[in-house]
Amino acid sequence: MDSAEYMLFETALGVCGIAWSEAGLLRVQLPDRDAAATAARLAKAARRAGGAVPAFATETAERLSDYAAGEAVDFSDIILDFDGVAAFEATVYHALRRVGRGETVTYGELAMLAGSPGAAQAVGTAMARNPWPVVVPCHRVLAAGNKPGGFSAPGGLVTKAKLLAMEGVHLDGGEPMLPGLFD
Repeated sequence: MDSAEYMLFETALGVCGIAWSEAGLLRVQLPDRDAAATAARLAKAARRAGGAVPAFATETAERLSDYAAGEAVDFSDIILDFDGVAAFEATVYHALRRVGRGETVTYGELAMLAGSPGAAQAVGTAMARNPWPVVVPCHRVLAAGNKPGGFSAPGGLVTKAKLLAMEGVHLDGGEPMLPGLFD
């Protein structure tokens, strides 16, 4: 992973970041409490290099910015770097990428979609480890009974509810809470 790099960029939700390698997108970092905290999280997965940002990374950052601005964005063609990702989790992430904007699935339903009925808890673990939030839309996965479940990105369930509300899914019947994740 010595060729991994990252960048930060401003969005309507706050400062986000991505890390990439030659193989593809390595990580997405949603806004933390400030840009320094976002950078610190990314620095654990990659190093910042002085080289040029590849076109696919620039395109990914632009799409994430558009998504944060409330636009319907398709991330399904973004190439992900699965190095270090367990086979079961990779299968779950591939299945989850087929769950579209404004749709949700439960952990159990996602386990079935991934070919592992009865593995809802393992799916929950995979969601907690998801290195590509939004691109691999773990915010669209709910607990049984369509309860929010968990969300390990900064802001936790508040962030999950905001991302879902941006897509027209209101867990509490409220309105989207933009512009910032932590407002």
